[in-house]
Amino acid sequence: MNIAVFGGSFDPPHIGHEEIIKVATRKLDIDKLFIVPTYLNPFKDKFLAPPKMRYTWLKKLSSNYPKAEVLDFEIKQNKSIPTIETIKHIKKQYNPEKIYLIIGADNLANLHTWTEYEELKKLVNFVIASRDDEKIPNNLQKLDIHVNISSTKLRENIDKKYLPKSLSNEVTQYYNRKTMNKRIEKIINILDEKKAENIQLFDMKDTDYFVNEVIIATTLGQKHGLSLLDYLKKDLKADESYLEIEPSDEWSVVDLGDVLIHLMTSEYRAKYNLEEFLSKRETQKKEEED
Repeated sequence: MNIAVFGGSFDPPHIGHEEIIKVATRKLDIDKLFIVPTYLNPFKDKFLAPPKMRYTWLKKLSSNYPKAEVLDFEIKQNKSIPTIETIKHIKKQYNPEKIYLIIGADNLANLHTWTEYEELKKLVNFVIASRDDEKIPNNLQKLDIHVNISSTKLRENIDKKYLPKSLSNEVTQYYNRKTMNKRIEKIINILDEKKAENIQLFDMKDTDYFVNEVIIATTLGQKHGLSLLDYLKKDLKADESYLEIEPSDEWSVVDLGDVLIHLMTSEYRAKYNLEEFLSKRETQKKEEED
């Protein structure tokens, strides 16, 4: 029995990963391809999508390839697992005649730093998936993969054209939501640190409102409101694009395209009562979902 192992974070899975699965199952002399999502990549300190979610995505993706199977060995450990441990586990469980270990060409430079590298070399035949014109030594087996995209780049800017069709919608929705949450958290933290009061967040997504999120905060007075506006412009400059900023002593508005921020004195907030209007929209959306 010949086995190939293809491990990674898959955070998120993309068309490059699918191409490796497709080419490996077709070109390599194997009976089984194990796709192994990490709990946490040994060279990273965090993940974005949780391990079980990535495992579920890969199960759906691999269902189109009969030789492929997703192995949950690493994520069940709830910690970072070096590749050598996964290979030893597979060898013990399946006793294969040959194990191919598929890695990206971008890993060649630091391959010698992997845990128990010398032992790993004795247990596997390395198969290198081409990427970004990285040079691959002639003595190593190669998979020609003509997709240059990385999960890191996708996390920064989710683009459906780089996602497998079977996962496109749910992966896009998840990462966009996570990105939005980080943005909202940063905005609220800035307002809180600079002494804004009664900060409220309203979820307008999936309503007929013109933005996805609305944040309202009470200022301590006219000068404080303008100071808050300056802090937001300064601290969000690198991450946000401003469609419009309407400064005012009593009521400033910041339009980030999909997020709207209202900075209001307590008198103006009480007078216009935006919370009631926005709360009704939120409630209407929840009732429609139910």
